[in-house]
Amino acid sequence: MATAPIQEVLKKTLEANAEPASITWLAEQAEKIKFASSPNPFFLAFSRASRYFKKEGVSWTEGATISLPEGVDPTAWDSLQVARIYLVLQLPFQHEAWLAILQQLFETGDMYEQQALYAALPLMPNAEGLLPRAIEGCRTNMSVVFDAIALRNPYPARYFPEANWNQLVLKAIFMQRPLYLIQDLDHRRNAALAAMATDFAHERWAAGRAVMPEVWRLLVPFMGSQYLEDLKKVLASSDRTEQKAGALAAYQSDYAPALELLTAYPLLQEACATEAYCWEDLGIEFQKNRV
Repeated sequence: MATAPIQEVLKKTLEANAEPASITWLAEQAEKIKFASSPNPFFLAFSRASRYFKKEGVSWTEGATISLPEGVDPTAWDSLQVARIYLVLQLPFQHEAWLAILQQLFETGDMYEQQALYAALPLMPNAEGLLPRAIEGCRTNMSVVFDAIALRNPYPARYFPEANWNQLVLKAIFMQRPLYLIQDLDHRRNAALAAMATDFAHERWAAGRAVMPEVWRLLVPFMGSQYLEDLKKVLASSDRTEQKAGALAAYQSDYAPALELLTAYPLLQEACATEAYCWEDLGIEFQKNRV
């Protein structure tokens, strides 16, 4: 992947959002990194970027976001992340040496440094070569780092094998992260994931705990007799958000027995038919209610 156009977009975005002194410093570091005989200037600049850029929101123009690779959503990146991603892209790409430098940084970086690196995965010149590192990163319990990989990021859907993809989604459920921010979730739903998600729901119910409503989205293409009892329980829930999720799962499944169950809830049935809400709405409701 040619990174020069991406670098230009990041640079212009920072110029519109950061102090001139910070931009001057960034340009100086970029030159040092490009022509250095060792990775030390890069490591130093990557660490010191927090002195010049803050974890503050960035305003993106529509033209800037369109210029980034397909699927890349930078809207949640802060100024410090953008600066660090820009610095990463200054590294001369020589496969083995470049990979070794990034691996070292992944292993030694602090939480926010790792956040920038994982968010930058789909912008890397050899993105697929970092697949083992991305899979390893999903094991973290730090939501800041996990979210950088799992949410608003096209990398997992594009490169993760099914087993690793399923583990990512299950980890998101376990950590109660918003599934609607996982890119291409519907496209990569699979029967194994549906079964694992319902097993997890059963464990939560057995422990007397609630199940996040977005879980039932994973069952839609695979709805069958094995899930009808679960669907009955969800539709009868006293939690309105969970109940709406059960209705939407039944309605979208086109499975006749599930649709028959839904007829007992005419108001929910009508809401589904008129598209009064969607999975994203339910995810937002759930996240808002758990705060």
